[in-house]
Amino acid sequence: MKYFFHIGYHGNRYRGWQRQPGVANVQEVIEDALFNILKTPVSIIGCGRTDAQVHAIQFFFHAEIDQAWDYDLVFRLNKRLPIDIAVFEIIPVQDDQHARYDATQRTYDYFIHTYKDPFLSEVSSLYLEPHLDLEKMKDASKLFTRYDDFMALCKAPARYKHTRCHVTEATLFTDATGDKLRFRISANRFLGRMVRMIMGTLLEVGRKQMSVDALENYLITRQTPENLKPAYPQGLFLSKVTYPYLDIPPRTERLGRLQYLTEDWVPV
Repeated sequence: MKYFFHIGYHGNRYRGWQRQPGVANVQEVIEDALFNILKTPVSIIGCGRTDAQVHAIQFFFHAEIDQAWDYDLVFRLNKRLPIDIAVFEIIPVQDDQHARYDATQRTYDYFIHTYKDPFLSEVSSLYLEPHLDLEKMKDASKLFTRYDDFMALCKAPARYKHTRCHVTEATLFTDATGDKLRFRISANRFLGRMVRMIMGTLLEVGRKQMSVDALENYLITRQTPENLKPAYPQGLFLSKVTYPYLDIPPRTERLGRLQYLTEDWVPV
């Protein structure tokens, strides 16, 4: 029988979701925990990949498990897993449903704080730049819903059959003081490091080192800006994954020290 596992994880200790030899990754940790409990190898398929040190407020993977269990598997997994990975629920699904290919929308949130705060350093990116031009950044954000080819903001476009993504939301928020920023973007798919590259361009615009017109030209010509660096990974969260048959709100009530992520944010 096939199951979707609804989970969340703090990515700071991991080199991303995907299993890879010699480095810590979320997939391997979960597969090992399932093996220890079920006493049989279980292969899992995630809803996507996340970069090293990137977090997931909401993430799904599927697994085919033939044997039945008469105990609370969610409880046992959470006892076995490290403190930075949590299982919220296990959902029986149809045999033809797929955690990665069936997802119709993914939403990412990127958080920035512009002052030094040791309590935010692992869940928000520090940029000591309190004078960013937020209006220009807002204007630049609007471009991402107008264009559907993101080759200019993809580190390795040759890996993909095409670089088209349908972005449905790209919104910049600030907190009441203006000291923290949040950028939210939703699309049907994302390319490798695409969100961090987008955030890198927004910071360039905010510093007035790139104009909004120049960014639009890059999107039109599909040329990558020279010397553009992706934004730091620790401020990035995969925050929502939606399926035609499954639309579950993120478990934000269990964010613990991340409660600041759900504070009142005002669109710029």
